[in-house]
Amino acid sequence: MTNKSPVMRICISCRQTYNREDLFKITKDHKQGIMFHKGIGRSAYICKSKNCYTDSKIKKKLQKALKTFLDAEFFDIFEKEMQTIIN
Repeated sequence: MTNKSPVMRICISCRQTYNREDLFKITKDHKQGIMFHKGIGRSAYICKSKNCYTDSKIKKKLQKALKTFLDAEFFDIFEKEMQTIIN
């Protein structure tokens, strides 16, 4: 039986490499829009540290990584999701 190596991804805020299961995934699906933790399409990963998701430049970094415009309503939902993940 072969051992699979963990899938590593980079946090878009701190630029550190983590195991994919330890990151918060945001995906832009061309049919369903923006989704958290699921979906196929362009994705961005953020580590679960408070410094990363409260970064002052996170809005611009997410828009660049997902190649889309994100409105204020998205960031309200995003902050609530991050609060539930961390607590």
